[in-house]
Amino acid sequence: MEMIYGTSNQNKVKAMVKILGENNINAKLYTLKDIGFNKEIIEDGKTFEENSNIKAMAIKKFCEENNIEDKIILTDDAGLCIDKLNGEPGVYSARYAGENATQLQILEKVLNKMKKYENIEDRTCTFVCVLTAILPNGEKIIARGECKGTVAKNMGRLGGLTYIPIFVPEGFEKPLSDLDEKTYEATHNHRDLAVKKLAKELKNRNIE
Repeated sequence: MEMIYGTSNQNKVKAMVKILGENNINAKLYTLKDIGFNKEIIEDGKTFEENSNIKAMAIKKFCEENNIEDKIILTDDAGLCIDKLNGEPGVYSARYAGENATQLQILEKVLNKMKKYENIEDRTCTFVCVLTAILPNGEKIIARGECKGTVAKNMGRLGGLTYIPIFVPEGFEKPLSDLDEKTYEATHNHRDLAVKKLAKELKNRNIE
């Protein structure tokens, strides 16, 4: 199986290959750079599903124009939704503190907004990932993964995915970024759950 994954980030590609492999999907992944796609995609959707679909359709159009065939197109959109902030940062997770904001600036903005909520029951949130896969026959599969947790009062170790230093998954007392690697990998996360659903749908269609 060959897939075009809607990113130019090699670390994201390696992570996706690993997750797919763990779900018995043996796929060769191509990045947007591999296929020569360098257009800016305007993600102006109101939901993760809309943004993931916008990316997938833009890549599909590029593939059709450049005779790139027989590959599954895979895109995702993900973010953190905080209940007391009416779902923010949500679809604006990547640019919550401005287009070129650092991880620290983004997290400081969130924590400042959450300062007035002291009780843990007021700090509930959900990590969301929506995958869109367009099969070579044009069929579209959408898979959504969610991971519940709370917003930490103090950020953990910076680095990795933007929000993991402040996301405390259910059943834990520390942010994802402060968990040891083995525990981190064993903790279900939004992207893993979405990939598992996608893998099941692919297998139902005898695509492995």
